[in-house]
Amino acid sequence: MNNYLMIHYGELSTKGNNRKEFIRCLNVNVKRALKKYEVETKPTRDHIYVYLHKKNIDEVISTLQEISGIQKISLVEKCALDLVSIKEKALEMILDEGISSFKVDAHKAKEFLNLSDYELDCLLGDYILKNVKLSKVDLHNPEGKLKVMLNQEGAYLSLHNYPGLGGYPLGMNGKVTLLLSGGIDSPVAAFSLIRRGIKVECLHFASPPYTSMAVIDKLKDLLKKLNEYQSDIKLQIVPFTKLQEEIYKNVSEPYCITIMRRMMVRIGVKVAESNNCLALATGESIGQVASQTLESVKVINEVTNFPILRPLATLDKLSIIDISKKINTFDISIRPYEDCCTIFKPKKPKTKPRLDECLKFEEKFDYDSLIKDAINNIETIYISDKAKKDD
Repeated sequence: MNNYLMIHYGELSTKGNNRKEFIRCLNVNVKRALKKYEVETKPTRDHIYVYLHKKNIDEVISTLQEISGIQKISLVEKCALDLVSIKEKALEMILDEGISSFKVDAHKAKEFLNLSDYELDCLLGDYILKNVKLSKVDLHNPEGKLKVMLNQEGAYLSLHNYPGLGGYPLGMNGKVTLLLSGGIDSPVAAFSLIRRGIKVECLHFASPPYTSMAVIDKLKDLLKKLNEYQSDIKLQIVPFTKLQEEIYKNVSEPYCITIMRRMMVRIGVKVAESNNCLALATGESIGQVASQTLESVKVINEVTNFPILRPLATLDKLSIIDISKKINTFDISIRPYEDCCTIFKPKKPKTKPRLDECLKFEEKFDYDSLIKDAINNIETIYISDKAKKDD
């Protein structure tokens, strides 16, 4: 019976104090995620061991696969740290699986058995071949790869591995405010940030009565999917109608999207700073639409020195769609809806806006008071296992 899981760390190049913090943070996240299963965890320099007590193995593995910072999960069996016990356990596992070809991959044999890893590979391989007539060694494409990890507490043998998300443990790399539209891109951006160990808070710009409450329901559904990777996501909704109407009264139509994005960044930065976030983030992909050309990005960035992350900057649309399908947000994202960008979309948006022109347009109306009013009327919603609303 498999009683252990071995968690392999993502980002293996992480060293020193960063590695210690990586392990500490990941272990906290694993324990929190597996709390209902009453498992025990033991972090070491190279792995986290999870003692299962023979409970809900498949459910535990599925839960671990949604935690960033894990490269892979191995289902392992433990035996005593002596050659006889290791041989017997290896043979037992091969027989139980009924595999016809195998490869042995041992680690740290020299340290604990006074054998090289290669010598232990050969000894175990020979022993299995002598006792399993129909089995053979295949170093290049084996049906089963028997991994043998040794440490001071025993030998851990595995035949089954399950892929993890990789990346960094959630929370290790700070917190950002993400501009969430409800389309395909921004939920994928959220997932990409979470995978890098960054906690995500979301900011949405709503323009009632031009946009409906159905958009908010859609956002909630998207964030419930993202809850699988980060629990307790904060969603803040900015009333953007007054500001948007003033933009379209005072700004030449081709520049409206650029000015609107500049206002969004101004608001986003103020919200991010008030929430102690280290950066603003967007779902922009370079060149995908008029406001995402490099010329547009440069002009939009001019409103702040605050960091702006664009995790999807170099991805094409098909790659973004593929990820959205994998994280189960695609079908929600393509629900028909109108957001503040599509409602007021100009026929011919400027793809190479000039900063001096933007400044001239912004002098025509008092955007500072409108920004202040919008921020003062933000609504906050928490998306979690038990959704709660903060009025």
